[in-house]
Amino acid sequence: MADSETKNEIFQKEAAEHAADLEQRGQSVSQVNMNKNLEAKISNPLADIPVDVLMKEVEEFAQEKGMMDILDVLQKGARVAQDPDRFEELDCIDESEKEVIRYERAHRWKHPLRLYFTIIVCSIGAAVQGWDQTGSNGANLSFPLEFGIGDGECDECPNQDRDNWLVGLVNSGPYIGSAFIGCWLSDPCNFYFGRRGTIFISAVFCLITPIGGAVTQSWEQLFITRLLMGIGMGLKGSSVPIFAAENSPATIRGALVMSWQMWTAFGIFLGFCANLAVHTVGDIAWRLQIGSAFIPAVPLCLGIFFCPESPRWYMKKNRYHKAYNSLLRLRFTPLQAARDLYYIHSQLQVEASIVGKSNYLTRFFELFTIPRVRRATLASFVVMIAQQMCGINIIAFYSSTVFVNAGASASDALIASFGFGLVNFVFAWPAIWTIDTYGRRTLLLFTFPQMAWTLLAAGFCFYIPEESTAHLACIALFIYLFAAFYSPGEGPVPFTYSAEVFPLSHREVGMGWAVATCLFWAAVLSISFPRILEAFTPTGTFGFYAALNVTAFVMIFFWVPETKQRTLEELDYIFAVPTRRFMSYNTTKALPWWFKRYVFMHKDAQLEPLYHFDHGVVGAQKQESE
Repeated sequence: MADSETKNEIFQKEAAEHAADLEQRGQSVSQVNMNKNLEAKISNPLADIPVDVLMKEVEEFAQEKGMMDILDVLQKGARVAQDPDRFEELDCIDESEKEVIRYERAHRWKHPLRLYFTIIVCSIGAAVQGWDQTGSNGANLSFPLEFGIGDGECDECPNQDRDNWLVGLVNSGPYIGSAFIGCWLSDPCNFYFGRRGTIFISAVFCLITPIGGAVTQSWEQLFITRLLMGIGMGLKGSSVPIFAAENSPATIRGALVMSWQMWTAFGIFLGFCANLAVHTVGDIAWRLQIGSAFIPAVPLCLGIFFCPESPRWYMKKNRYHKAYNSLLRLRFTPLQAARDLYYIHSQLQVEASIVGKSNYLTRFFELFTIPRVRRATLASFVVMIAQQMCGINIIAFYSSTVFVNAGASASDALIASFGFGLVNFVFAWPAIWTIDTYGRRTLLLFTFPQMAWTLLAAGFCFYIPEESTAHLACIALFIYLFAAFYSPGEGPVPFTYSAEVFPLSHREVGMGWAVATCLFWAAVLSISFPRILEAFTPTGTFGFYAALNVTAFVMIFFWVPETKQRTLEELDYIFAVPTRRFMSYNTTKALPWWFKRYVFMHKDAQLEPLYHFDHGVVGAQKQESE
C-alpha cells in the first residue's frame, strides 16, 4: 500500500508541475485532479488558452514533430478543437470549411469509405472468432466417439466422469490458449508490429490451426491445435476492437466497435450453418465442422494491409506525420484531420500527467495501482466476466448437447442450434442504433434482468413431459428469447467498452487483461459445463446461471460508468471520478429517480447529472442550456 501511495504522490506531483508549466505559458488551467475527480468535470485542455498563446504552441508542436508544411491547417484545426460548439464564430476558417463541419454534425454516419472498409475488415476478424467458437459445437456429438472418450449419451459408462472432463478440456483449448498466452502477447506484438501487424499474425494462427484440428488422430493432438488457435484468438480479440475504436469518431464509435460482437454472432451463425451442412457426410463430419473455421481467416489475412494504421498508435510511437496521414484517410478534409490530431495530442499530454512513464514490465501492475487505470480495470473486468456469468456460452458451446438432453435427435439438435445462431445475429443489429444513444450502461442494466427470467423459464420447461411437443418447443423458445435479449446488450458491450476505457499508455495490456478475463472464464465454463449439467440437471443448471445474471446486474450497477459519445481521451475524466462517489450517486440519486420515473410514473422527475462539461467540450452548451 505504501508503494502505491508513493507512486500516486509522484503522479500528482507530475500533474501539478504540468499545470504550473501550462500557466507559465499563459494558460488558465482548470484544476481537475485526474486521479480523484470529485466534481466529475469533463474538460478540454485547450479551452482557456489565449489565441495567441495557442497559435505559438501549435507552431512549436509543428516544429518539434516536423510538420511545418501543414502549420496553417494545424492552427485552424486547433482553433476548432478549442471550442467545437462555436466553430461558426471563427474567422480563420472559410465558409466551405464550416460547411464540412456542419455536414459532419448533421450526418454522423457519413465518413470516408476507407473508415468503413477498416470496420469491415475488423468485422471479418470477429466472424473468425465466432466460427472458431462453434466449430466444436456440432463436433461434440461425434469426435468423442472417434477418440474413445465417451459417446456423449451414456450416463452409466464406467469412464463417463473422466470423459465429460476430457470433452470439456478439448472444447476449452482455445480459451486456455487465449487467456494464458494470446492475450498477454498482445502488448509486445502491438508495440513492435502495430495494430495491423498483430492482427495479421493472429489471422495466420486462425487460418492454420482449424486445418490442423481437422486432421488430428487423437484427442491430445486436437487439444494442442485448439490451444494454438487460442493464441490467435487472444491476439485478435485484444487488438481488433482497439484498432476499430482508435480509428472511429466518438459520435459513432460504439456502433462501429460493436461490430465485433455483431459479426462474432454472424460467425457463430455461419459455424452452425457449417455444422448442419456437413453433419450427414459420415465419420468425417466432425473434421469438416472443425476445419471449416479457416474460411473467414483468408480475407482477414489479405484485407488488413489495405487498412490505415491507427493514428493513435503512430502518435504513441511519436510518428505524428504518419498519424496525420492516417487521419487524412479516415476523415474527409485536412481540417478535420488536423483538428483531431491536435486535440488527441493535447489530451495525451494530460493523460501523461496521470499515468507517468512506464515500461512493459510495470504496465500490468499499474492496472491495479494507478487510480484512474484501476477503475477502468475494474469496469472492464465486470463487463467481461458478466459475459460468462450470463450463460450465453453454455448455449454457444453446448447447444447441441442441451437440445439432445431436451429429447431432440442429433439432427433436430443441430437445426435448433441453427435457430439460436440466427436469433443471436439478427438481434445484434438494434445495438448499432442504441449503443451510442441509450449508452452501454443502460443496455446492460435493461437486458440482464430479461436474461435472468428467460433462463429460469427455459430451465422449468424441462419439467414438461418429454412426450409432449411443447417440451422441446418451449425450451427452444425461451433460449431464443434469452439470445434476443443478450445480443443487443451484454453481447456488444464488453469488447466495445474494454477497448475504450484504458488510456493509450495502457490500452494494449488493459485490453489483454480484459479479454484474458473473458476467455479464462469461458475456459472454466467450457470445462465445467458437462459436469455441472450432470450434477445439477438441466433445470438446476439454467437456474444457477439465472442467479449469476442477477449478480452481474448488481456489479454493473455499482462499478460500470457510462462512456458513450466521449472521445477516448475524455474518458480519462470519467474514470478519474472515485468509485465511492460513483456508487453513492447511483444509490442516492439514480436509483430513487428510476423508481419515481418508471415505477410511480412521475413524468416530471428529474435526475441531476453526475458529469459536468466545462466549456470547450462537445455538449457543454447543451448542458448549460438545460
